[in-house]
This record gives sequence, structure tokens and C-alpha cells, in this order.
Amino acid sequence: MRVQRDEGARSSRNRWFALPGLRRTVRLRLTALYGVLFFSSGAILLAIAGGFAVGRSSREAVGPATSNPGVPTALASAQARIQQLQNQLATAQSGNDQLQAFSRNLVIASIIALGLMTVVSVLMGWFVAGRALRPVREMTAAAQRISAHNLDERLAVTGPADELKELGDTIDALLERLESAFTAQRRFVANASHELRTPLTTMRASLDVAVAKPEPAPPQTIALAARLRRELDRVDSLLEAFLFLARAQHRDLPGQAVLPVEYIVGAALADQKAAINAMKLTVQDASGLGGVWVTGSQALLSRMVENVIDNAVCHNCEGGWVAIITEGSAGRARLIVENGGEILDQRQVSELTQPFRRIGADRIGSDKGSGLGLSIVAAIAEAHDGTLDLQARPGGGMRVSIDLPAAAAAVPRLTR
Repeated sequence: MRVQRDEGARSSRNRWFALPGLRRTVRLRLTALYGVLFFSSGAILLAIAGGFAVGRSSREAVGPATSNPGVPTALASAQARIQQLQNQLATAQSGNDQLQAFSRNLVIASIIALGLMTVVSVLMGWFVAGRALRPVREMTAAAQRISAHNLDERLAVTGPADELKELGDTIDALLERLESAFTAQRRFVANASHELRTPLTTMRASLDVAVAKPEPAPPQTIALAARLRRELDRVDSLLEAFLFLARAQHRDLPGQAVLPVEYIVGAALADQKAAINAMKLTVQDASGLGGVWVTGSQALLSRMVENVIDNAVCHNCEGGWVAIITEGSAGRARLIVENGGEILDQRQVSELTQPFRRIGADRIGSDKGSGLGLSIVAAIAEAHDGTLDLQARPGGGMRVSIDLPAAAAAVPRLTR
């Protein structure tokens, strides 16, 4: 409880010192520090100077009494002494009034001068802090421009060999190591996927040769060969998914073209026709009503739509439905694919953009995909400056929405 009270007190103090609507930047803190230091040192200096001046004026106003020798009589001497004291008293009173007026004027003038110089020091502190932090702002802007897709850029801080340049050089060295790591990862995934295709092809050919021998093979061998073919097809599909995922994550976008979303959806539905008929699904395709066009890699965009429709078909119920809608507004193109099915948990649905994430019973030993489908969709959408949104429908099933930059309608060069 005491720790909570201490944290609450610190939070209250922070809210007290923080100005509403003002971001507490380093420049602002340095400016405030300059102003406070100048005000404190100026106040102390003026107090010392004022006290010294007042003390000196007091000593000068009340001087030692002067003697008047040579008075002939005692009475005359007493009267002269009395007159002299009265004169000194009047002089002291006048000096005291002058001293008070001088002190008052000095205090007023000192306060005005201190206020003006404090304002000037704050303005100068703001300017000096801005000049001192300019390299930091430049490094921040350069670092914000650099991402996983342009790690070849560097901060390249110029200037004297001070702490800021050392920081910039350290960040450049870190970016160089990151670029090397990303390049090595991309090369490894691509090489591994390509190299693994050769033994898969060899294994598939060996199975075909073993089954095609003149003498009839035992039924167990035929069944085993069919199962091995299915597993090899799954591995081949998984390797292809790895290639698409690596290409999308590193923004390798081959075959740039202007494409109508209607064409991509139609091709994907044609590939899924057998599965749709097998599950007796009803497809409501309204993709051609919006006249939406996008710009990007035809291979990747086709794979993205194929994965979304394949997910809607595979994770459906027999006799269910699939609805496809396209929308275009404010320079954006949106593809929405909805399907029926079981009621899903939104938290699990939100995790499907991560590789190898499945829902419920589909996590282990499932034939419904590799768990990379929607992660590939998310990577391809991000590579095309788009977004992917997954929502569990209240009545069951899922709603997948892909938002991409729209392109002006044009005659595309389409390849199959």
C-alpha cells in the first residue's frame, strides 16, 4: 500500500508540473533549466549587490561628529553643541529618507531588470537548446525513415567527433549488422526452399517408379504410396508458402501491374471450384460491382486472394456460404470476404496473422492448411502498403477485410 501511495504521489507531482497540451521534450526541459538557473543566480547577485550598496550608503549618511574647537564660553559651547547635534540629526533623517528611496528604486529596478533578463535568457536558452539538439532531431528523422525494407540507408552524421557523432556511428554500425542479418535470412530461406524441391521431386519420382512396376504391388504399398504423395504435396505447398512469405516480408514484388480485383477473385474462385462443389457452398460474388483496381505484383496479389478464399472455403461448414464484396473510396480499395461456420474467439482470430497459428482443433494434426495462409496475406498486404483486418462474426465464421491503395482503371497486362 505504501508503494502504491508513493507512486500515486509521484504521478500527482508529474501531473502538477506538466503543462496541459505541452509535450515535455528535452528542448523544453533544457530551456526551463536555463531560465531557472539564470533567475536564481541573478536573484542572488542582485541581493548581494543591493545589500552592499545599502550598507555603504548607511555608513556614509551617518558619519562621525565633527568638533568645533575654540568656543569661548561654556554656555556658547553647549549651545553650539546642541545646534550641531540638531544639524546632524536633520542631516541623518534626510539621508535616511534618501537611502530608503534609493533602496526602493534599486529593488524595483532590479526586479524589472531580472524579469526582462529572465525572459531573454529563456528565449536564448530555447534557441541554444534547439541548435544543440538539431543533430538528435536529424538522427531521429533518419532513423524513422529506415525500416526492414531499406536497411541500406545510414544516418551519416557529420560534424566534430563528439558524443552525438559517436552515437550516430554506433547506430550506423547496428544498421549494418541488421542489414547483414536480414540479407542472410532472406538468402537462407530462398536457398533452402529451392534446394529442398530437388529431393522432393526425386522422392515423388521414386514412388511413381515403385508403383508402376510390372508385377502388381501389395495394397499396403499402394496405400502407403498414396499417403506419401499427399505428404510430399503438403511439404511442397509448405515450401511454396515459405517462398511467398519471404518474398512478401522483404517486399520483393515481381511482375508489377494494374489489376482489377474482379479478375483476381474470379481466378481464385475457379481454382476453388472443386472444393466449393464438394462442400455444397453458396458463393455470393459481388466483386465486379465496385470496379476496383489495384497496383502491385500479380503473383503476390493472386496468392493473397487465393489464401483468403481458400480459408473461407476450408474453414466452413457443409452447405454453408461465402460472400465476396469489393469497395472503393478515398483512394483505397477494400476486399471483404465473409464465410459462415462455427462461432470463433476474437482473441484467437486476431492471432491468425502470425505463422503457424490455428484455431481450436485445427492446431495439431489438421489437413486444413499449413497455418501460414493468413500470415502470408498479412505480409503481402503490408508489402503493398495495405492492411488486413480479421473479425469473428457474431453468428459464426469470419470476416476478412483487406485494404489496399486503389489504382486508376487501366488496361492491365494479365498473365496466367
